Amino acid sequence: MNMFDLTGRVAIITGGNGGIGLGIAQALASSGCNIAIWGRNGDKNQAAAATMAKAPGKVASCVCDVTDPASVKDAMQAVLDTFGRVDGCFANAGIGGGGRRAFIDRTEEEWRAMFATNLDGVFHVFQAVARHMTERATAGDPFGRLVATSSLASLFGTARNEHYAATKAAINALCRALAVELARHGVTANAILPGWIKSDMTAGIMANEKFVANVMPRIPVRRFGEPSDFGGIAVYLMSKASSYHTADCFVIDGGYTAF
Repeated sequence: MNMFDLTGRVAIITGGNGGIGLGIAQALASSGCNIAIWGRNGDKNQAAAATMAKAPGKVASCVCDVTDPASVKDAMQAVLDTFGRVDGCFANAGIGGGGRRAFIDRTEEEWRAMFATNLDGVFHVFQAVARHMTERATAGDPFGRLVATSSLASLFGTARNEHYAATKAAINALCRALAVELARHGVTANAILPGWIKSDMTAGIMANEKFVANVMPRIPVRRFGEPSDFGGIAVYLMSKASSYHTADCFVIDGGYTAF
């Protein structure tokens, strides 16, 4: 039996309509996993789903705002109505800080908006999914995968991005805590820490020649990451192969942090 065959499994990917989230969704669907893409833009959700039309896994999409508990509840019910279960959740939806304002000028509104999406959004989604997973485990079907997209900013100082960094460091701690609490239910919890990855969020800075000239020499593989670079780790974490691997922070950065 192929331990990476995800046939029959169901995974939710928040922010799965682009960037890293789409890379994760495409890899999971290619491995037979049924997936639900959650995002705020319905047209973008459907366009993302269309890229997986020929994949063995079935694809559904839901318009969902992870900052709104009611929206998350409705989306969760829609997935259960469609697929009957949820085996994994990749909490990937998030916003960037942009590094445009000094810490001493940070507004309360900016601070709260960052936490509402990047941390509270993970809380809302993980709580809904974990409740379902623990109930299923109690009924004799213990299995669950919680994966959150964090950042290297959770490990290193990032000037003018302290609010973003704080949310990502909190995500690391949240995953470790959930790994300990939910292990008895067959649920693992891990975080993925991307390096410099090509996406809508990074398109602006990667168009800056000075930035590229400074950063590229620090990446041993000498390229920026692609969303597809997260497919392998997603399939691994969703599969039975990772059953004993929990409470970890996976750094996917082309060697940036090692050099």
